Amino acid sequence: AGKTTLLKRILTEFHGRRVAVIENEFGPESIDNDLLVQDSDEEIIELSNGCVCCTVRGDLMRTLSDLRAKREAGALNFERVILETTGMANPGPVCQ
Repeated sequence: AGKTTLLKRILTEFHGRRVAVIENEFGPESIDNDLLVQDSDEEIIELSNGCVCCTVRGDLMRTLSDLRAKREAGALNFERVILETTGMANPGPVCQ
């Protein structure tokens, strides 16, 4: 559907913004992660325990809290977080 293509473009083009990426993979292997990392210096955080809209919402909250703590401690430098959901995700519950 173009989600990974858009994300790859955001990560590889110079726009002056630092971005943290959380990728939600439904299956056991992350093909998208390999495609994104090869052309980018960014580190991708992967949630692979199921669909973020229903089974890994707690993992998502913990990951966001961990990112915030690392940023406040100076361990990570980012201004934005992008969440790439699996194609099967319903975005409504994620936005809550």
